[in-house]
Amino acid sequence: MNSVITISREFGSGGREIGKKLSERLGIPFYDKELLELASKESGICRELFDRNDEAYTNSFLYSLVMGSYPVGSDGRISPEMPMNQKIFLAQFETIKHIAQQGPCVIVGRCADYVLKGEKNVVNFFITGNTAEKKRRILERYDIEKNKVEDFIKKTDKRRASYYNYYTDMKWGEARNFDLCINTSRTGIDGAVELMKSYIDIKEAAAKKD
Repeated sequence: MNSVITISREFGSGGREIGKKLSERLGIPFYDKELLELASKESGICRELFDRNDEAYTNSFLYSLVMGSYPVGSDGRISPEMPMNQKIFLAQFETIKHIAQQGPCVIVGRCADYVLKGEKNVVNFFITGNTAEKKRRILERYDIEKNKVEDFIKKTDKRRASYYNYYTDMKWGEARNFDLCINTSRTGIDGAVELMKSYIDIKEAAAKKD
């Protein structure tokens, strides 16, 4: 097992639960909110600011940030004039790179598939689901009025899509950007985990033959 696994997900599709179960099944580290804590420690930026800006953007800025041409001083450090949301994204960017270099792991969200684009040992999954199933799952986990759940799903996914589309040169949820897209309304949570593990086994076996 040498794969770094990224999971992008629609709200309510069970992506986090799937990622956690998959990591336990494979015996490798899991990163979701945990990534924010690491990025905060490594960058020295307050954790509260990471939570506030998690998978959301507030100010416009050029793709140059992720393309490596973000503003730096003469000493090579990030310019203090850089807006906070840019600093936070860059800190997460560097943290994802760092943990992927340490070995196999599962990373949920935060443009990880884009950050690790081009790495041969990365497997990218996208988790979706039918609206009825997502509403049911959310009502079981959150204190939300039943008549507001669908709107909550749309707004959350819109925020995730805006964040992803904004910081990358790809489109959130577009099938061709992923190794495999899974509808948990058809597979269930455990079925999705089994399917993902099987895919990883197949991909790693093919890589060994090459």
